[in-house]
Amino acid sequence: LQDQLSQCSNALESSEELLEIAAQSLDIKDPVEFLKAARQIKDRVTMASAFRISLKPEVSDSMTHLMVDFTLERRMLQAVKFLPVPKAPEIDLAACVVADNCITVSWRMPEEDSRVDHFVLEYRKTNFDGLPRVKDEQHWELIDYIKATEYTLSGLRFDTKYMNLRVQACNKAVAGEYSNPVTLETKAFVFSLDSTSSHLNLKVEDTYVEWDPTGGKGQEKVKGKENKRSGTPSPKRIPGSTRPSGRSSRDHFTGESYTVLGDTAVESGQHYWEVRAQKDCKSYSVGVTYRSLGKFDQLGKTSSSWCIHINNWLQTTFSAKHNNKTKTLDIPVPDRIGVYCDFDGGQLAFYNANSKELLHTFRTKFTQPLLPGFMV
Repeated sequence: LQDQLSQCSNALESSEELLEIAAQSLDIKDPVEFLKAARQIKDRVTMASAFRISLKPEVSDSMTHLMVDFTLERRMLQAVKFLPVPKAPEIDLAACVVADNCITVSWRMPEEDSRVDHFVLEYRKTNFDGLPRVKDEQHWELIDYIKATEYTLSGLRFDTKYMNLRVQACNKAVAGEYSNPVTLETKAFVFSLDSTSSHLNLKVEDTYVEWDPTGGKGQEKVKGKENKRSGTPSPKRIPGSTRPSGRSSRDHFTGESYTVLGDTAVESGQHYWEVRAQKDCKSYSVGVTYRSLGKFDQLGKTSSSWCIHINNWLQTTFSAKHNNKTKTLDIPVPDRIGVYCDFDGGQLAFYNANSKELLHTFRTKFTQPLLPGFMV
C-alpha cells in the first residue's frame, strides 16, 4: 500500500506538464487546430504512467501471512520480579505491656521475610472480652508505616475495659493478611462522683464538681477520671443498694467540708487517675479517704485521709496534708494532677500529669478500702 501511494504521487508530479498543455488548448479558437491539440493530449495521456496505475488498494483483510512481534514485551515480562504476599504476623501476648495509659504491642513474623517494608497496627476500644465483635464496636484506629516489630500507643484514655489489636505486614507492592486479633485488658478504673453524699452546696455531675453557695450554679470546677495503671485486679464497683458506706448509707457532708467522694472503692492493686481544675478555681483538694470520713471532716485533716491542697485566693500555696499536718510543696502547681495509688504497697503519689514529675508521696499501710476524694 505504501508503494502504491508513492507511485501515485510520482505520476501526479510527472503529469503537471500535460495538465498545463491541456489548459492552454482551451484557448484555441480554430476548430482544426483544437482537434489536432486534442489528439496530441489523448496520445500523451494514454502513454502517461498515471494512466496505467491501478487505484484499487493492494491489501487484504487476511492476517494469516502476518505475525505480531512482541519480543520487547517478552523481555519486559521476563524482567518483572513478583513479590509474594507477606504472611500474617503473630502478636506476642507475653511481651505486650498495658500501663499508664500506654499499650506496648510486640509481634513477630512466622518466618523471616526480608521483603517486608513496614507494618500497620490497628486498635479499637471495647467493653467485651474475647474476640472482636461487629455489633456496637468502635471503628479501628490505624497506625501506618511502623518499621520495627514493636510499637507503643501512648496518650490513650483507658475509658473501656479492653482493647482489640491486630497487625499486618506490607512489602513494596501489597499488604498481607491481618494477624489474629488479640484483646488486652486495660483494667480501667472509671468512677463517677457520688452526689448523694456530697455537700449540698456542690453541684456534682458524673466526673466534675462545681461549688456555689446557692446550691450549684457557681464556677469552681474540678474534673477527674481514673485510669488503671497496672495488671492487678480491678477494684470493685460498689452496688448502690448494698454499699456499706456508699451513696445512700451516709449523710451529706456539711459545714466547712465541701467534699465529694468517688462512687468506686479501691480495695487492692495499683490505680491511677487524673484531675484538672478550671483556671478560675480558687481552692481545691485532691486525695483519698476511708469511708469513715465524718460529715464535718475535711480531706487531710484526719488520720483516715490523704490529699494535696491548692489555694489560689491571695497567693498560690501548694501543700500535702494528712492527719492535720501540712507540708508545703515548693514547686509550680500543674494544670493536671495525676494520682497514683498502690493499695497493697501502701503508697499514694501525686504527679504532674503532663511531665510525670513526682510532686509528693505518702507511705502508709492502708487498712480499709479507699475512695477518691475531692474538696472545693
